[in-house]
Amino acid sequence: MSVALALGACSGDDGDTLKVYSGRHYGIETAFEKFTEDTGIEVEFLTGNDGELRERIASEGENTDADAYITVDAGNLVQATQDGLFQPIDSPVLDAAIPAELRDPDENWFGLTIRARTIIYNSDLLSEDEVPTTYEELAEPEWKGRLCLRNSLNGYQQSLVASLIAEDGEDGARDVLQGWKDNAEILANDVVIIESVADGLCEVGITNHYYLGRALEENPDLPVDLVWANQADRGVHVNISGGGVTKYSRHPEMAQEFLEWLATDGQGILVDSNHEYPANPSVPAEPLITEEFGTDFKRDDLGADELGRLNPDAIRLMDDVGYG
Repeated sequence: MSVALALGACSGDDGDTLKVYSGRHYGIETAFEKFTEDTGIEVEFLTGNDGELRERIASEGENTDADAYITVDAGNLVQATQDGLFQPIDSPVLDAAIPAELRDPDENWFGLTIRARTIIYNSDLLSEDEVPTTYEELAEPEWKGRLCLRNSLNGYQQSLVASLIAEDGEDGARDVLQGWKDNAEILANDVVIIESVADGLCEVGITNHYYLGRALEENPDLPVDLVWANQADRGVHVNISGGGVTKYSRHPEMAQEFLEWLATDGQGILVDSNHEYPANPSVPAEPLITEEFGTDFKRDDLGADELGRLNPDAIRLMDDVGYG
């Protein structure tokens, strides 16, 4: 049986037990239990803040308990690579399952789920043809006081800004950020943004699609819908959760088998509980998001590694314009 551990509790080499540090919380225990059922490999896992887990793996060094590190947001995966926390994986299974733009060029990490960050709106206040269809439009003066956005400390928002830099250049991204700052109520998390849109405190916002999926699962009559952003040009911004085998893993073969399972047989279990889109294109999306949001939309094909590379520039740019 998988065991959830508090920070500090995981220590020692327990023979054939795989140990996973995970910054991803939602639905992860179910996936671990199914992996054990399918393979016979016991899993212990420790969940926590992504940055804290990275720091822990780095400080533990050769004595780390972590065999695999699972995290959300491309920026965290790239930072872990830059910190030397991963070892390259030679896996034809992962290469076949995960598209190139969703994995590290040097195969230190692989994306496992896709989360689209797109525009949501109050469907009682706006008709679909009144909703802005690009991230850039939300910077226009007409949306002043009608927009809710997430704060600059959030990795998802940082990656969205990184994608703006890649598409519009620093000057163009700065202009968008200035407009967002002028127009928006800056909120702490995506759940609050959805609640604020539903309550009419703002008419439009930007959130990860699966937060809306969760909200609609709880309340199908919620007056909030989404539009896929930038369909006439680059496509909606997508980010990932993913993972890799740690540099000093005691069980690298088991850790690789674990990642291969998550990308193939376990892919549906991993994504369905959190309403994410599969990173493996051969695995169908679960019914709620298929019916509510669809699967036939254009995605920005900017590589996840590039999002991570541009993350420091995104943070600097948000600081420059005073985006909260």
